[in-house]
Amino acid sequence: MNDTLVFIYLVFFVMLFAATFAYMLKMMGSTLDTFNNTPTRSYGDAMKAYKVPAPHPEMEGIKYGEELLVFNPEEEDDEDEGDGDVPAYVGENI
Repeated sequence: MNDTLVFIYLVFFVMLFAATFAYMLKMMGSTLDTFNNTPTRSYGDAMKAYKVPAPHPEMEGIKYGEELLVFNPEEEDDEDEGDGDVPAYVGENI
């Protein structure tokens, strides 16, 4: 491959890189302008997109964070005759 082809390849590569970067910068600016131009009248108006719908039809009417089920374990009576727990393995090489 001679030096002319390497130079042409390099020129096209730099042009492609510059065009990609310029496109990305232009689209990012356009997106940020769209976000800045949306009028909002209140905080609730702005947060409409972030409201979480009910995850299941049976969950409608239940507020977020409301306690649904309470589990209180009862104390079990151990019938170990006072000798304690029996270890599962007794030995040196575990």
